[in-house]
Amino acid sequence: MADTKKNSASSKACVTMFSGKGGVGKTTCAAATALHYASSGQKTLALSTDATPSLSHIFSKPVLEKPQMVQGSLYLNELGTDEVEQMWDEKFGKQVYDVFSTFVAIDYTQFVEFTTSILPGLSDEFMVDYIRELSLKDDWDNIVWDTAPLGQTLTLLQTPAMLLEHLKLAPRIYTKLKVAKISKEPILNIVSRWQKLSADEMDFLQNRVKFVLVTIPEALAVEQLESVFFQLCRYGLRVEQLIINNVIKADDSEFLKTKAAQQKKYLNIMHEKYADIPVVEVPLFPYELRGWDRLKEVEKILFP
Repeated sequence: MADTKKNSASSKACVTMFSGKGGVGKTTCAAATALHYASSGQKTLALSTDATPSLSHIFSKPVLEKPQMVQGSLYLNELGTDEVEQMWDEKFGKQVYDVFSTFVAIDYTQFVEFTTSILPGLSDEFMVDYIRELSLKDDWDNIVWDTAPLGQTLTLLQTPAMLLEHLKLAPRIYTKLKVAKISKEPILNIVSRWQKLSADEMDFLQNRVKFVLVTIPEALAVEQLESVFFQLCRYGLRVEQLIINNVIKADDSEFLKTKAAQQKKYLNIMHEKYADIPVVEVPLFPYELRGWDRLKEVEKILFP
């Protein structure tokens, strides 16, 4: 993986997004990458938006404050579902409700429950916006973003584009709604702001976020990768690196020989199919990768 250095002419933090299906070692690779950037003196935030975050477990550092300093220039933050919903509610909830309630009779509590369960894309939209705004501040040189498992991440990535398509038709839909019910602001003014927000988020994802996919050398993982690359390409998002985790390097037992032979087939497929991007193999370790010293071992592999 290439080192990320902050552009001296810009205060924007470099954002690296780690994605992969659950259990492939995505969070471990994200943690080792954050450790690498911080070790070179860059102020780095390791941020998890997984509903069941495990960054603090991997760093062996409980999150007592947000962000929590891990060591030196490295900080940690975990945003769970409740926290994300609360932040979305504070920034966007009442504004969205203001428009929604002009044509549907619903109280605010029911509305929040509805948007977070039936329309989860709205909170996903907020999450992209939250990371974008975080990257524009002077607080960080690097943000290493550990996302939710792959299916949820693809939904999150699609949300800005989907919303933008909807908003192209919004003026027709909302023309008869002159002003918002509560704020009395013209509806089309609110819609116009949403259009700009969605466009800004797509620009952020396309031009400012480095996508790193983490996978394992198994049949299902290989099949899923093709679909993932297609979806990312569809929205103009390019994968900067593919990390293949849990690769068996030793063959000192019959079990390991057999397993390594199985993996070889899938390793060859991925190296050949994705030859245009850097592919890194991380070996299967005989112990749990937790704590500073263990993460340093992974760092040396990702950044030889």
